[in-house]
Amino acid sequence: MAMRPDEFYDHAIAAADDEHRLPLARMTGWEISPFEPDGLRVVPLRPPVLPEPARHGEDPADCDTCRDRDEGIWFNERWRLIRIPGVGVPLVLMLLPRDHHDMEDLPDELAAELGLLSTRIARHVQALPNISRAHVYRFGDGGAHLHVWFFARPEGQAQLFGSWLIAWDDLLPEYPSDVADADADAVVDALVASHGGHRLSDPGDSLPA
Repeated sequence: MAMRPDEFYDHAIAAADDEHRLPLARMTGWEISPFEPDGLRVVPLRPPVLPEPARHGEDPADCDTCRDRDEGIWFNERWRLIRIPGVGVPLVLMLLPRDHHDMEDLPDELAAELGLLSTRIARHVQALPNISRAHVYRFGDGGAHLHVWFFARPEGQAQLFGSWLIAWDDLLPEYPSDVADADADAVVDALVASHGGHRLSDPGDSLPA
């Protein structure tokens, strides 16, 4: 059984200094870290907050993601794919169920399709010229509506390997949107061919129910 919140906090604080600051992460010494360890400080570790604050969309009636169920670059009856604008890496996509589900209550048939879709989207992102890897993330702490991220890691940028990619994305200047749009279009074309579904390419197009 996992530690209780108070036990976990006490365990962590035992390794902290008098200001409740833990030592710098080993990750800050990695070659791919965007930060030099000198001058960095860890923020004080705060005590647990219980009960945890509600995530956005815990009540489906208040879920913005549900209201946007017909927005995106690719759809089928159950899923939609969107492109996230204003990022620093070449392409960031997000896959969401069109109905209100999180990972723990995802019906088996949608869970099976999530596996296929995630694999196919990652495959199509990695097939883009000058892209070496598609990173796939699911966090879920901010929103109660399931959303899976796909980050395209640019070829040759060895500092952007691995778990620091999200930090680098936030540091890099905004990637040209026209280039990202063209690459997103290529992913959608490949996804329609591999998985079916529908591209909303014309304002008069109708979406699957």
